[in-house]
Amino acid sequence: MTEKTPGRQRWLLLALAVLSAGLTFSLGLWQLGRAAEKTSLQQARTQQAEKPVLNGQSLKVDSELSDAREDLLHRRMVLVGHWQHQHTVYLENRQMNAKPGFFVLTPLKLEGAGITVLVQRGWVQRSFTDRTALPPVGQIQERVEVAGNLAPWPSRLYDFGGEEKGPIRQNLDWQEFKHQTGLDLPRFTLLQSGAASEGLLREWPVVASGVEKHHGYAFQWFGLSALIALLYVWFQIVQPRRSPKVR
Repeated sequence: MTEKTPGRQRWLLLALAVLSAGLTFSLGLWQLGRAAEKTSLQQARTQQAEKPVLNGQSLKVDSELSDAREDLLHRRMVLVGHWQHQHTVYLENRQMNAKPGFFVLTPLKLEGAGITVLVQRGWVQRSFTDRTALPPVGQIQERVEVAGNLAPWPSRLYDFGGEEKGPIRQNLDWQEFKHQTGLDLPRFTLLQSGAASEGLLREWPVVASGVEKHHGYAFQWFGLSALIALLYVWFQIVQPRRSPKVR
């Protein structure tokens, strides 16, 4: 950038500097907004978990609403019923304490509520010698009482598509599983809590809100915005005034 920059070019540089600084500054504000949204969601989740414990009667809803129940997500619950072990599913490539294994899911037919809820019972390590082997887990036939938090349907991992069958699966599609089992399952699950039992661990990872990441991105965008402004001021205002005029 020289002292005798033509007027038109000088205005063009100013416009580019203003647009660039404004754009990066707005991106920083957007990241702060995303951080605020996630903080609000985390607080709402914590407040839900602190509310009184509910029982299976709270899940008796119309079929049109049984796939939602957003008002009950993350609430603590104690469900009483009988396991439907014939429909147990092992979701592979799931980790707990940095070890690969299965998340074990079994439908629970609730007593007195007339519905069946899928329970994420816990994690079990996979066999290293036989990948088709099903690790032994408890198969209680009697009436059980299961405590946990109401959670969304299990999230999907990358797969190659197509319908999955059998006990070992990469993902569990809600509609397909309902069709295969004949169960009218709601689109939520119970994330079972408590100490290890029946061969299953329940040290579920705490869901990170990601607020720190958004704050970091916001700092970078604000820093870039400030850098653009400083460079323009230095090269277009300060530096020309400090340079000796050529006669």
